[in-house]
Amino acid sequence: MAKHRIYTMSFASVYPHYITKAEKKGRTKEEVDEIIRWLTGYSQEELETHLEKQTDFETFFAEAVHLNPSRSLIKGVICGVRVEEIEEPLMQEIRYMDKLIDELAKGKKKEKILRTSASL
Repeated sequence: MAKHRIYTMSFASVYPHYITKAEKKGRTKEEVDEIIRWLTGYSQEELETHLEKQTDFETFFAEAVHLNPSRSLIKGVICGVRVEEIEEPLMQEIRYMDKLIDELAKGKKKEKILRTSASL
């Protein structure tokens, strides 16, 4: 079976859409970056390197060796599918990120988005 098209898309090609979505709702690029760093474990410098290198989604998540263990607490629907029910691991990681950006754009508090213990 062929890979899903998004796996070979560069993360950098989608990233500006995340920023635009957040900024339209009064949120910032810094908040988007914070969410992505929380999910992936990347530093800001590592995130920027992936953007510069035009890393595809498959590589972006494969190289994220410190994925946040609390990401399994992300629940809900994105693109008509419950993220917690997605069986393909890479697709689930991508949809986790989409869900977090959606929550940011919908005005959720960062503590809730980042699943901090105080918000659970």
